[in-house]
Amino acid sequence: MYSEEKTLDSELKFDGKVVKLYVDNVELDNGVKTVRELIKHPGGVCILPIDDEGNVYMVKQFRYPFMKALYELPAGKLEYGEDSRTCGIRELKEETGAAADSFEYLGCIYPTVAYDSEIIYMYVAKGLHFGSQHLDEEEFLDVIKLPYDKVLKMALEGELPDAKTQAAILKYEVLKNSTK
Repeated sequence: MYSEEKTLDSELKFDGKVVKLYVDNVELDNGVKTVRELIKHPGGVCILPIDDEGNVYMVKQFRYPFMKALYELPAGKLEYGEDSRTCGIRELKEETGAAADSFEYLGCIYPTVAYDSEIIYMYVAKGLHFGSQHLDEEEFLDVIKLPYDKVLKMALEGELPDAKTQAAILKYEVLKNSTK
């Protein structure tokens, strides 16, 4: 049976550019006191851009924690309090140069529930029109166009280890097949 936890106090240990790390003292329902480490993150968005020919636009970028480049769907960090759809439209344009006629919500995921407050909102973008990218100063990535079926196969075969990318692709696949 699950139990609620009561926060007794919370101490900010690290205030970074992307995350804040807190150490909280909590009390469990049974009276036991323990410690929780919590990363507070403003959340993010992930966009599955699909063109009229069924191609997906992915990004390939170096990911420092893994010391290698990964294929991912375009994505970005929310500012605290920012609307996820607005952020998604901006990030799609910044990373791929694309604007979309249709921007549909796919749902959200909590990628790391034990110690991180991040929520990632997923969208599918269609009716794409391309202009120029507007990457952030510290952002370096390549835009890769792949057929949707290949991207789905990559997700199923473990070639796309990024959680938000897998979740958006697999959820889209289930939803598109449930409307047939």
